[in-house]
Amino acid sequence: MIYEILKKLDSKVAIQEANAHCDVPCGIYDPIVAQISALTVVRMMDLMHKLHSEGDKGSVEYANSMSRYVTVKEEHAEKTKHEIRIILGDAVKPNHIEAFPNVLELGQKIMAKGSACRQHANREDGLALVEAVNEFAEIFWKIKEIPTKRAKAPYAPNLELVYPVL
Repeated sequence: MIYEILKKLDSKVAIQEANAHCDVPCGIYDPIVAQISALTVVRMMDLMHKLHSEGDKGSVEYANSMSRYVTVKEEHAEKTKHEIRIILGDAVKPNHIEAFPNVLELGQKIMAKGSACRQHANREDGLALVEAVNEFAEIFWKIKEIPTKRAKAPYAPNLELVYPVL
C-alpha cells in the first residue's frame, strides 16, 4: 500500500532519482577490520584447544563456551573474507592489479584460508590466514603510497600485524 502511495506522489511531484556507483561512495577502505578478524579466528582456535584439553567435556559450561568460541571463529573468518572482497571489488582497480599482479591470487588464498578456518580448528590455517591478510594489507598501503611497519598486536594471540606509518 505504501508503495502505491509513493508511486502516485512521484507521478505528481516527479521526485528526482538518486544513484550511487558503489556500495560506499565515501572511499573509506582499510584492511584493519580483516586483520583484526583474522586475529580473532586464531584467538578463538586457541581458546577452543585450551578448553578442549582442560574443560569438563560433559558440562553445560563446556558446551556453552565451546559453541560460543566456534560461533565467533566462524563469524570472524567470514568477516575477514567479506572485508577483503569489498576492498578487491571496490578499491582495487585494473592499474593496481597491473602493478601488483599477485593481489587477485592473494585474495583467492584469503578466501580459501578463511573457508578452511570455518571448516576446521587448525591453528596453522589461522596463522596462514593472518599472514595472507597482512600481505594484502602491505599491498593495499603500497597502492595508497603509505609506508608500513610490522608490530605484534598488543593482545592475544600477540601475532604480528601490518600497520600504516602515518
